[in-house]
Amino acid sequence: MPDWQKWRKIKYEAELDPGFADKIASIPGGEKLFKCIQCGTCSGMCPLSPDMDYTPRQIIAMIRAGFKKEVLSSHTCWLCASCYACTVECPKEIKITDIMYAAKRLAIQEKVYPKRFAIPVLAREFFNGVKRQGRSNESFLLTRLYLKTNPLQLFKQAFLGLQLFYRGRMSLKLESIEHKNELKALLNSLEKEPLMKSKTGTPVATGEGAR
Repeated sequence: MPDWQKWRKIKYEAELDPGFADKIASIPGGEKLFKCIQCGTCSGMCPLSPDMDYTPRQIIAMIRAGFKKEVLSSHTCWLCASCYACTVECPKEIKITDIMYAAKRLAIQEKVYPKRFAIPVLAREFFNGVKRQGRSNESFLLTRLYLKTNPLQLFKQAFLGLQLFYRGRMSLKLESIEHKNELKALLNSLEKEPLMKSKTGTPVATGEGAR
């Protein structure tokens, strides 16, 4: 493959989302987004930055520049371990971990997260399982995870699963709580709460009610 074919595609200004940075900055935790001085401390402190397609410093710069599609479809925010090392060391006290969470939530809402990537699938399936039953059922959660990411893993993990089952560490029974409808109503009301405010101060719905 010629070297020029490996270059990243040029992005024109008309393809950017100029309101993306304001949207992230309006989410709790993103207020200091525009104070970033691009010193790179966050990338240097992040233990997982070598495995990320974009470093935390690059993600902040891309958010401010309007690279919405690239940010929301990247692996970076999903690889964040929530260790808060970047937030603690940031000279501008930017809550970078919270910005990563905001990007993850927007990626799920707009369904542009990396497809068949285990972490966002696990997050979604865990939440949906708790919403339906009131608690996590590990055997069913793992089955749905592998079916939606890598079905071959079901066979590779079958022996380990049987060992956990025989030792009482994993159940095939679907467990649930009482009054599941009350929990579901509570979670639905939280999803409908506005996550951010527009520049005019008007709430902007970003949960299930916004679709």
